[in-house]
Amino acid sequence: MGEDYKHLSIKSLAEDDRPREKLLNNGRHTLSDAELLAIIMASGNKNETALQLAQRMLKENNNNLNDLAKLSINDLKKYRGVGEVKAITIAAAFELGRRRTDTISFDKLEVRTSNAAYQILQKRLSDLPHEEFWVLFLTRNLKLIKDVCISKGGIAGTVVDVRIVCKQALELNASSIIIAHNHPSGNLDPSCADEKITKQIKQALNLFDIILNDHIIIGDQDYFSFNDNGKL
Repeated sequence: MGEDYKHLSIKSLAEDDRPREKLLNNGRHTLSDAELLAIIMASGNKNETALQLAQRMLKENNNNLNDLAKLSINDLKKYRGVGEVKAITIAAAFELGRRRTDTISFDKLEVRTSNAAYQILQKRLSDLPHEEFWVLFLTRNLKLIKDVCISKGGIAGTVVDVRIVCKQALELNASSIIIAHNHPSGNLDPSCADEKITKQIKQALNLFDIILNDHIIIGDQDYFSFNDNGKL
């Protein structure tokens, strides 16, 4: 039994090296999602190589990196061979991926369409397991001043304080804003609560001559625009 386990360990180490060798020899773009995840994890468990474990993790999450990225540290630790350190490493890798697109200079970023707003917001909201409410504060020329998370909630919703939205807009000297939140369920249809808060924020902003340009609902790979759909 000891010799079999030793043989399995040596074989596993050899297989776990293959994605690394492939990256070195052929370039990082040639690797599959599972191979990249295997490199991050470095090792598997007694019965699976890192690559086999990575393939199973992806398969159990619809072969979708966005679904995998939604898993909490505790969810990741449920996979045999993924301890706390490895789970944190995986979560950190996903967060680095999100932040890579955050290097754009705000003073050069214009938000003239719902899609432009979505491109900014989707990296913040598309793979969260809970709801968050964000605001894009814009200049008169529709350049992005700042994006701010106003509130965080649970799976079913989040509470938004209209006064905080108005206060932030005034402090940043914004001429207009775009509000946004995510639906973890993936259902993009606006709820009655979504429509109500949109109306409340729009009316409050009107008192300060600040325009509500849009309300964006973010799903996994798509969005709903109140403005585009004539609901603003």
